[in-house]
This record gives sequence, structure tokens and C-alpha cells, in this order.
Amino acid sequence: MPVPDLPVGAPPATPPATPTAPVPTGPGSRSGLDPAIAARLRRGADGLVTAVVRQHDSGEVLMVAWMDDEALHRTLTTGRATYWSRSRREYWVKGATSGHHQYVRSVSLDCDGDALLVSVDQVGPACHTGNRSCFADHLPVTGLLDHPVTAQADPAHARPDTPAVTR
Repeated sequence: MPVPDLPVGAPPATPPATPTAPVPTGPGSRSGLDPAIAARLRRGADGLVTAVVRQHDSGEVLMVAWMDDEALHRTLTTGRATYWSRSRREYWVKGATSGHHQYVRSVSLDCDGDALLVSVDQVGPACHTGNRSCFADHLPVTGLLDHPVTAQADPAHARPDTPAVTR
């Protein structure tokens, strides 16, 4: 059964104010996150879940960040991407200081509950280096195949409740 997107408010027409609520102490602190959503998360030992961020219309991967329950709660309720900074040990709303906002279109939880896919409308660069994506540094792959390979699903290994990709 596919995992449904988590509910997110409609993207704002104008940027909302940065949340001014008192900041909890970070991972493990009390959160306003819906308990049904919180129960589905598999957090690391640090209380965080990986958030892969992509541009909603192109699918371009922009960055990877981390969320705890409160950061996810703020993201879902404000429509603005909010993360936990592991180095500064505080919450940050993407674009609050740089102006490079991320307006959240959808949030999906992976099948294991240990990663989030955050689809956004990115304003300006996503990376602190000024690049659109944090993945601008391409590494050489020397083992490239000489010809393209078309992957096909093996019906013998398909789960009965999962539709086949190709037949």
C-alpha cells in the first residue's frame, strides 16, 4: 500500500512571518506533531529523521537536512520548510535570513519511516554556497556502462499487492 503524503497547508501567496513560538530544546522535546504521524517516524539515536528536499515540479534534489518532531510539525502547519541544525543545535526556517525560502508543496514519509521527502517551491539557491542544489559537485564515475540498460520488474519477485512496473 503506498504511503500517502502528509498534509501540508496550501503554499502562501506572500511569505508568512517566521514562527515566533518559544523554541523547544530540540530533539526529544515536546512537540505539537500529530501523534499518529509521530508514531510512524523511525528516528535516529539523535531523535532526527533525514529530510531529502526536492523541487516539486522538476524533481531536482536540492539538499538534505534533518527534522525532529517539532521541525516536522512546524513544516506541516506553516508551509515553510523548518529544520533542526545539528551544528547550531537550533531550529531554522529555510530562507529566514537568506531570503531563499522553501514553500512546501508536499511531504512524504518513506516505507521505513526513517526518511522524509519534502517537495518545495525553492526561491533562489538552496545551498549555502550559492548553488541552486547542494549536489553541484559531480564526481567522476569510471565504471559507466557502454550502453543504456532498461530495468524491468521481475513478476516472480513482485509483491501481490504491488502493481508491476513493466510486464
